[in-house]
Order: sequence, then C-alpha cells, then structure tokens
Amino acid sequence: RIAKVNVDEAPDLARRFEVMSIPTLILFDNGVPAKRMVGAKGKPQLLEELAEYL
Repeated sequence: RIAKVNVDEAPDLARRFEVMSIPTLILFDNGVPAKRMVGAKGKPQLLEELAEYL
C-alpha cells in the first residue's frame, strides 16, 4: 500500500515521524519504519534503493 501525506495538512503526523525535509519517503514493515529516504531522487537511484522492498 502507498500513501501520500501533505505535511502542511498533517503536521502531527510529520512530527511523529520526524519529517524535517520534503520530499521524505518512509517505508514501513509491519507498521514500523524500515527505511527513510530524504530528498529528490532520480528514477534509477530510487529503484536501486527500493529494489530489496519490491
């Protein structure tokens, strides 16, 4: 499942997950943050970093 959150509309959620910069991508495993990626990434880099989760 994929969810997109606007930190301006959900500041409590942004604080809860310590989102300090956008974009921030957080991958969860059974409800627990498993990987965090901060900053814009190109498609090749994004796919490389996500490969183990796909």
